Amino acid sequence: MAKAIWNGVVLAESDDVVEVEGNKYFPPGSINKEYFKGSDNHTTCPWKGMASYYNIEVNGDVNPDAAWYYPEAKHAAKQIENYVAFWNGVEVTD
Repeated sequence: MAKAIWNGVVLAESDDVVEVEGNKYFPPGSINKEYFKGSDNHTTCPWKGMASYYNIEVNGDVNPDAAWYYPEAKHAAKQIENYVAFWNGVEVTD
């Protein structure tokens, strides 16, 4: 079972992650939404589409733009549409 952990808290947990370019993408239903706050940041990948970001907030600490997802993934990346990936200090384990 894959887990995403930051600041001692499990942000997401699933045995149904999809790995793309070395990142594990968690199904949207597997994240603990209480720690996710919307961000205005967006980036674009030529083959996946436009990514949206979440700020992670745990026990008063904020990890800005530490999670991202593709709300409208391009055809080649449809398998990760709305799935959430992590970086910026979030530990992802198997």
